Amino acid sequence: MLARRERRLPPARPAPSTPTAPAAPAEAAAAERIAGRTPSGLGHRVRALLHGGQATEETWRELEEALVRADVGPKAAKAIVERVRQAYRPPQDPAEVLAREIAGVFDGDEPWSPPSGAPGIVLVVGVNGTGKTTTIGKLAHLLRRQGRSVSLSASDTFRAAAGEQLEAWAARAGAHIVGQERGADPGAVAFDAVQSARARGTDVLIVDTAGRLHTRQPLMEELAKVKRVLEKAGGRVGEVLLVLDATTGQNGIAQARAFTDSVGVTGVVLAKMDGTARGGIVVAVREELGVPVKLVGTGEGPEDLVPFDPEGFARRLVA
Repeated sequence: MLARRERRLPPARPAPSTPTAPAAPAEAAAAERIAGRTPSGLGHRVRALLHGGQATEETWRELEEALVRADVGPKAAKAIVERVRQAYRPPQDPAEVLAREIAGVFDGDEPWSPPSGAPGIVLVVGVNGTGKTTTIGKLAHLLRRQGRSVSLSASDTFRAAAGEQLEAWAARAGAHIVGQERGADPGAVAFDAVQSARARGTDVLIVDTAGRLHTRQPLMEELAKVKRVLEKAGGRVGEVLLVLDATTGQNGIAQARAFTDSVGVTGVVLAKMDGTARGGIVVAVREELGVPVKLVGTGEGPEDLVPFDPEGFARRLVA
């Protein structure tokens, strides 16, 4: 077996001794970045369709089609239109009614909080190119700002420079990292990371994994093996986060279903929202699979990861 490679990368500045809430200015700046990229169509479309308060069966069919084009998904679109149909009463603004019903899809979802345990384990999964490693770095930074100690498991041993990229993020966040040489068994890295985190008394262990197409069954089975290894090492996987690219479109529901079947996804991170006005696929994921959205990536900086805000998301989607 390849020798274990373990490093402690010092923080740029000391972390606070007690948990603190994420800085409001960072969240406000993130909201401004997203707000600047709102779609120009859905709100206008629903107002045009319901102009004068008159609606026919064709009106509701066209609204359903508009939602599908916004990546909300056929099943979710049908359910939302039915709720709008029941709730809308002229002279209400139909766009506001629509936004309220979209936000209502996420009613009852708990806000993001790190898993408990010794350590609490977060397994991060997704297809190639969604931004998993960047998301992990930003999540480590968020947890360190809250006063928690963090370890990272470099279990993406396939992609060239994946370990180096994660190493750089660990340095920025002040996190500990455990890894092996490229090509090593991802499960072995995960096992070592749990043992190291337990010995150090780490609060949260975040496990990176190689991006994989959800249609490749052997790769999905390998991912399930990593999860089993984490639990065999004495850890409890308290959160399985699926990173979805906000521009993914309808393929996102197939991704979410496959990863949920393999490793039991507990939450979605909607990445790259700073570059798009869409992201409607998370409505379909929540409506069809019951998987909540936990966090949103709003940029490339270490502080550009914020809790999901259903009302703000719905307003931007409808715009």
